[in-house]
Amino acid sequence: MTALEPAAAHRTAAAEAWPWPIDPARYDRRSRLTELELDGIRELGSELLHRTRGGANNLDSVRHASLRRLLRPLDDAQAALHWVPGRRARQRFARDAAALVLIRCGDLGRSFWDWSEQDWIDLIDPDGENFRRTWPGQIGANVRPFLIAFAYLLGEFTAFDRIGRFHRPSLAWRIFGREPVDGAIGQIREVLTGWGYTVREGYLAASVCQMLLLNRSPRPQDLSTSMLLRLRVDPAMGGQQDVLHGVHRALAALGFVDPAPAPVHSPGPFAIEGTSPAWAEWVERWYATSTLTPKVRASYRAVLSKIGRWLVAEHPDVTEPAQWTREICASWVAAVDRMAVGDHVQWIDGMRARAGEPIKAETKSGYLGKTRTFFRDLQEWEWIPRRFDVTTALKTPRSVKALIGPDPRVIADDIWAKLLWAGLNLAEDDRPTGDTRAHPMELIRAITLTWLFAGQRSDEIARLRLGCIRWQHDGMPIPGDSDEVLARDAVCLLDVPTHKTGTAFTKPVDPLLGQAIEAWQAARPIQPKLLDRKTGEQVDFLFAFRARRVSKHYINDSIIPMLCAKAGVPAVDVRGNITSHRARSTIASQLYNAKEPMTLFELQAWLGHRDLKSTQHYAKITPNTLSKAYRDAGYFERNVRTIEILIDRDAVTSGAAATGEPWQYYDLGHGFCTYTFFEQCPHRRACAKCDFYTPKDSSKAQLLEAKDNLQRMLAAIPLTDDERAAVDDGQAALDQLLSRLSDVPTPAGPTPHQLGIPVTATLLPIVDVRQGPPRSAD
Repeated sequence: MTALEPAAAHRTAAAEAWPWPIDPARYDRRSRLTELELDGIRELGSELLHRTRGGANNLDSVRHASLRRLLRPLDDAQAALHWVPGRRARQRFARDAAALVLIRCGDLGRSFWDWSEQDWIDLIDPDGENFRRTWPGQIGANVRPFLIAFAYLLGEFTAFDRIGRFHRPSLAWRIFGREPVDGAIGQIREVLTGWGYTVREGYLAASVCQMLLLNRSPRPQDLSTSMLLRLRVDPAMGGQQDVLHGVHRALAALGFVDPAPAPVHSPGPFAIEGTSPAWAEWVERWYATSTLTPKVRASYRAVLSKIGRWLVAEHPDVTEPAQWTREICASWVAAVDRMAVGDHVQWIDGMRARAGEPIKAETKSGYLGKTRTFFRDLQEWEWIPRRFDVTTALKTPRSVKALIGPDPRVIADDIWAKLLWAGLNLAEDDRPTGDTRAHPMELIRAITLTWLFAGQRSDEIARLRLGCIRWQHDGMPIPGDSDEVLARDAVCLLDVPTHKTGTAFTKPVDPLLGQAIEAWQAARPIQPKLLDRKTGEQVDFLFAFRARRVSKHYINDSIIPMLCAKAGVPAVDVRGNITSHRARSTIASQLYNAKEPMTLFELQAWLGHRDLKSTQHYAKITPNTLSKAYRDAGYFERNVRTIEILIDRDAVTSGAAATGEPWQYYDLGHGFCTYTFFEQCPHRRACAKCDFYTPKDSSKAQLLEAKDNLQRMLAAIPLTDDERAAVDDGQAALDQLLSRLSDVPTPAGPTPHQLGIPVTATLLPIVDVRQGPPRSAD
């Protein structure tokens, strides 16, 4: 019997399409052998291997007439087999196989009509070497395949996964004939190769023949949708599920079956353990009702299960959401704030290395956000009474929020430049090592340059549509079929589909990207329309191959490792792993810091952001730009002025300075100040000409400047707010400074008002003391 369903029922379903060559109703199918049949088999013994080679007519003696009940269906099965012209030796192998069946009937005492699946397996023997050793020198090497054919025709045997290796196409050719089998394989191969599949002939032929044999018909149109779905879990397919999926899609394209569902990579969500049954039931009910995407719902389910395990440990009396109060909410918020990796999980195997570490602030916020959504939904759906406000009772603590912020991580300019070089110089031998699907290089180059130049999310890149590139020149579209050489200043426009934060939009991109995409579109095999799950449309994806869209993870898993290897840069920098999304932040920051930078509003439109705040997170000012702006702002020069000092070295060496004689003279431009603590004098910017002042036109000043042993030095003088205003804002600010200082005592004692001498503005020149040592008068 087949592992799929009773063979008789299956044969009946296909009878209208293809006639089964053996009709069991025509034969005597008694199970037990008669004594005459047993005696005949024992008497002949191994001679059966010789006498059956001449056909059933060689056994025409009266004493062995009883064996005809068994020989007749074997002869009919042999006659139903399709033979290759000129290969008569195969008929001898078929008769040897018939003899082995008769011998086995004698050993079991039962006719082959009543053999179990295991009986046929024992005769066929999964190990071909053992099979030949059992009948040394008595049978040919190719008898075993004919035993499989008899088992298939007479015993309804389809447990092909249990009999070891054998050539499926040969069995299908013998049963159905070579022409219809090869025709079915050819139809499917033509569709698959047209989509870009690299079809390994032997592998495809074996898989298709396996399906035809299990369906008991050589016609591909007889394969039903339900049959193909059952084959997905049939052990007889022996790990050929990937090929089965491709064949299913090809049959759907031919119009024979319904479209193939997505491959099943996971058995579905695991049962919730460690919680009360009531809580698990509520979680599953919410999971079945929510309209979130399956991936998001699964993440919610994991957190809600963790809440259930926390309740068992901390509040065992609370088993349903309706029992929650503000006190329970506060307790859960506190538990999340103190939670560590591995707490209240169902399995800890994948996180043992980090177990006990505090969870991140983003994770804490996510846990509380999922909890709020869960209770808000239950209240909105009127499943539980509204006993508290979820927004306030389950609010994320301010201390946690303070640690969270958008963090687009820009790739350093030198690393990014190397990645750009690598992307622009891809060769055939640079193909990603993990690219088991052997995507064409045109596809790899187009995806690579899209990541390097488009500044789009990986999901948006994977969902780009065929024909997304358009060209314009002087505001007018360039015809796609024009032979005219593309203008050097032609603008390349990229149509971005509906995305994470907004609807479809168009943006300009580098012409290099447009040329790479056009090269891929020229080489791209015709693909069937595929479902865009975000919009629910059947569309022509640009990056589709083998009738499936390139995964959004392809950039992270294949493209980036390939570029890093070619560029000779690590896949991890000081900011973490180089990921697909970091290119978006890098490109945005470079556009914002360019010589002719984009404005925030222009960058917002180019990135496709709905909210300007999102753009601000991406528009990072680079350190170089910030350094230039800092230099241009003149922070040091604005807050510090320098003044020249004359040092009388003779006064210092002679000891006159120690007795109080002036030895340092601050050059005010209009005179000299000998006050030792000049930087502390409030009148340094507006000199009141006290006793420490010596005008330059005086004979004393002239004698000073005529000395040979003078040393000139520079001193940095920090400015007060009023002094800086007098420097920056002009005469009005200076007048205000003078007015404020009119009654402030000078270092000599009297105030400017008492001195009655016109106040003179002191020249504090802008001299950069970082340019080198002061000049000397020597």
